[in-house]
Amino acid sequence: MGRAESPDETDPIAWVGAWRARIEAALDRLLPAETAPPGRLHRAMRYSVFAGGKRLRPLLALSAARACGGDLDAVLPAACGLEMIHTYSLIHDDLPALDDDDWRRGVLTCHKAFDEATAILAGDALLTHGLGGFAVHPAGDAYGAARLEALTAVAEAIGTAGMIGGQMEDLEAERGDPGSTSPAERLEAIHARKTGKLIRASIAVGAILSSANDDLRSRLDRYGDRLGLAFQIKDDLLDVESTRDALGKDAGKDAARGKLTFPGVHGVESSHRILAETVAEAGEIAARIESPPGPLAYFAAYVADRAR
Repeated sequence: MGRAESPDETDPIAWVGAWRARIEAALDRLLPAETAPPGRLHRAMRYSVFAGGKRLRPLLALSAARACGGDLDAVLPAACGLEMIHTYSLIHDDLPALDDDDWRRGVLTCHKAFDEATAILAGDALLTHGLGGFAVHPAGDAYGAARLEALTAVAEAIGTAGMIGGQMEDLEAERGDPGSTSPAERLEAIHARKTGKLIRASIAVGAILSSANDDLRSRLDRYGDRLGLAFQIKDDLLDVESTRDALGKDAGKDAARGKLTFPGVHGVESSHRILAETVAEAGEIAARIESPPGPLAYFAAYVADRAR
């Protein structure tokens, strides 16, 4: 099903809801069944994937594909690979050696529901399945070069120059390493890698697999950069201002662990101001890509208003 047949094209909220349901169904098809051996590992993978995620990254890939006139059904399996990779990062981030969280999305984290060894292997398996999907989806010779480019973009986004490197820098800052730049510069650099790179890569996947031209890809990347920054600022604010019941995980842990955060560096009031400015930038870019406003505009507003 291509763009012209996508559900509720004129209503971004309905469009997002319909494609979120399709993502859930596709993830169920693409992941190994719980009954397939080793069953405990596959149960742990599914437990974490289906624990109530927002599906932001696959939805962003599909939103970018929509903006580029792409075939959304062709992009869907690769978009699901992004969710598997994101879930792997959450499983590992929650482990005692890193953030040591007991709760995620309102349920026990993977290592608490199973055990640490199973959680590590479940994360490894989700990363492997996620990246492997980019080697075969979308199917067909016509997508060969695009598959390779999309895979390369995602691998770069999650490697030491991206998410994993950002996580290491975050850990070093928490341990008291002073770094070589100002706290504000270091904070933004950490989160541009830890959070922003995979968000930008998710949008790039939709554009690459839809044969977008360079100008459109550049605008989408700028949108992803602003959206990723806004997402992290909001995350930091929620940790300060929200509760465990609302967040689905423990609140107040960032300050307790000495993490480098936007409220910690800029203060809560200034962080809200920076968030509003960043969201406005993302919305302005989306308006130059979509007409009338579509899911890209919706996600710019959603990031500022989300409760978890």
